[in-house]
Amino acid sequence: MSHPGTLFLVPAPLDFGCETQAPLPQVLPAGTLQAAAGITHWICENAKSARAYLKRVNEVHPLAAPIQAQQIQELPRQVHKKGDHAGQFDASGLLGPALAGHDLGLLSEAGMPAVADPGSSVVRAAHDAGLTVVPLIGPVSLLLALAASGLNGQNFAFVGYLPQEAAARAQRVRELEALALRTGQTQLFIETPYRNAALLQALLQTLQPGTRLALAAGLTLADGRVSCRTVKAWRSAPAAAGADRLPTVFAIGA
Repeated sequence: MSHPGTLFLVPAPLDFGCETQAPLPQVLPAGTLQAAAGITHWICENAKSARAYLKRVNEVHPLAAPIQAQQIQELPRQVHKKGDHAGQFDASGLLGPALAGHDLGLLSEAGMPAVADPGSSVVRAAHDAGLTVVPLIGPVSLLLALAASGLNGQNFAFVGYLPQEAAARAQRVRELEALALRTGQTQLFIETPYRNAALLQALLQTLQPGTRLALAAGLTLADGRVSCRTVKAWRSAPAAAGADRLPTVFAIGA
């Protein structure tokens, strides 16, 4: 009987959907790239994106199997739309290759899988099945943004996406601001890049003048930038960061 494989959490660069890409050796350690190159069985959000990632890995470290021979399973579409962090989806059926002795890679389209991305259901199922879970080193946009913001890094929360409807969004922004100002807890959230400008405008209309607002756009990219200032300062001289279509992390705090 073969020994079970290991579930590797394989980070991806943060340039998914961007016009320019970061050279992989600049954003992923050699050990991560080497480990990814040795995996031939995958669980991912999108098989096309996964193959594109593996093609980039192959340019740095030769793959253990040709891209056409890689065994790739996609997470169900409802996992992308509704999330899989609260037990809604049983991912045990995806672990067959690992149970048969193959190492298995979990890959999202950007950053670390299962952190602000689908995949937690796979990790839970792996633990329940007694598999070893190994997170590989790579970029996590939330932590990079938090570190570069100057906001409280000892007490923080990621709250995902804010409501799209204007009134509900404004109410949620006020709730998060009150929590941040009362407890000192930094509040981090994200938006689909083409809605960045609308969210920034809503934040500047809703937040109090003294609240600090940070935007971290295009992290790890050559044109990436991080800005953190009071809402009053943003209103007097709004910067381009976050108003374009780069992936952006927003944060508010005292």
